[in-house]
Amino acid sequence: MGPEFIVPPGSSFEEKLGGLPEGPGVYLYKDRRGRVLYVGKAKSLKSRVRSYFQRGAAHPPKTAALLAEVRDLELILTGSEREALILENNLIKKERPRYNVLLRDDKNFPYLKMTVRPLFWPLPSRRQRPQGPSLGGEILPGRHLP
Repeated sequence: MGPEFIVPPGSSFEEKLGGLPEGPGVYLYKDRRGRVLYVGKAKSLKSRVRSYFQRGAAHPPKTAALLAEVRDLELILTGSEREALILENNLIKKERPRYNVLLRDDKNFPYLKMTVRPLFWPLPSRRQRPQGPSLGGEILPGRHLP
């Protein structure tokens, strides 16, 4: 199952918060101009997104500043947590949101470079390079595998 957009564009922010799905996916917080401020993933979109907007919740200053700017929400439902993890990483690289500081740099999931030399020696890499040997990836930590 590929990514699926859940909430129809044009719905109000309150309607979107009221109709959050239980499944895994990615959420994008946007400012009043429609620019992506933050990309996050969740096992349960409903629980994770609502946790930001609970009354009396004490948020760190960075999160409070983010929430003060949020005017819109976009949801993408995925088939699994693993798919949400990869989609979140790709969206952060593409959109470069201001509040996602950890994954904005050039780091990426590791790849394995497989060569056809007499001695097999996998070479880990963080960049996709189209030189000669085949490249396998994206390699996820074991806890993300089924």
